[in-house]
Amino acid sequence: MTTRTVHLFIFDTLADWEAGYAIARLNQPEFQKVPHEVRTVGLTRAPVRSMGGVTMTPDLTLDEVRAEDSAMLILPGGAVWDGEGIPAAVEKARALLAAGVPVAAICGATAGLAREGLLDDRDHTSNAAEYLQATGYKGGARYKQVPAVSDGNLVTASSIGALEFAREIFTVLDVYPKEVTDAWFGLFKTGEARYFHALMELAQQA
Repeated sequence: MTTRTVHLFIFDTLADWEAGYAIARLNQPEFQKVPHEVRTVGLTRAPVRSMGGVTMTPDLTLDEVRAEDSAMLILPGGAVWDGEGIPAAVEKARALLAAGVPVAAICGATAGLAREGLLDDRDHTSNAAEYLQATGYKGGARYKQVPAVSDGNLVTASSIGALEFAREIFTVLDVYPKEVTDAWFGLFKTGEARYFHALMELAQQA
């Protein structure tokens, strides 16, 4: 069975935790319908340093990411999005969406997409409606006050919605059977033992 590659964009100041739930599970084969792997992508192949002080080395560059080789591009938040943003990452997102490849953006990355018109005609969310309004975008009527939302191949999320962000990513990629996604989300969201037992039962059935 062919492994599908999810690309995680990494850059100086990226918010470590925002894609953490998603990439940790995507890189593990348990319960998955089709195996996935995560590869990191940078503007260059030079090491970058996250907001949490973790040094990471990209596996490849944005220019090397081809639509036919990517199951999804994940864009985490980070301090650089609130300036001029990262135009090359937004243009790669635009190209992938046009080719039918999903893109998932959280926190500041949503502002980067909004600034370039990619949220004008799609349901979306972010840290706050006012946060995106400051970009001058025209999509305010499509803003949803929820932790994470999907519209077709685009996933967006608030900085406090990392868990919901992961759930939307799993759903868009069809990584797991729905009952697995529901039990996983319930366990991490509530800590209730019934969700753990549900996952154990599903593991025995697999």
